[in-house]
Amino acid sequence: MRYLISVIDTQTRSPHTPEEIQAIDNFNDKIEDAGQRLFACGIDSPDKAIVFDSRNGSASTIPGPHHSSVEYFSGFWIIKVDSLETAQQLAAEGSKACNRKVELRPLLG
Repeated sequence: MRYLISVIDTQTRSPHTPEEIQAIDNFNDKIEDAGQRLFACGIDSPDKAIVFDSRNGSASTIPGPHHSSVEYFSGFWIIKVDSLETAQQLAAEGSKACNRKVELRPLLG
C-alpha cells in the first residue's frame, strides 16, 4: 500500500533548526534503508506557484497558489508499507522529525 505523507507548514514559522534537519535526515535514512521510501522532497513557498488552466481550449496562468491559506504543504514523503498501522506510525515519526503537522493519505491505483 502506498501513502502520501504531506508536511504542513506556515509562512510565519521559522525555518528548520539544524537539529530538525538532522532528525529529518535520520528519518529519511531509516525509511530508505527499510525500503519504505519511494520518494521525498521539500516544496517551495506558495508565493512561487503558478496555476495553469487549459480546460475547454482556454490557456490562462495565474501567479500564486490555487488556494490562499495560512497553512500549506512544504514537503512530502511517498511511502510503501504493508499496513495502515505502519503508515500511521511513520506519519507520527515524520511529524516528530520535522516538528510539523503532517497529513497521511492513501494513494489510489
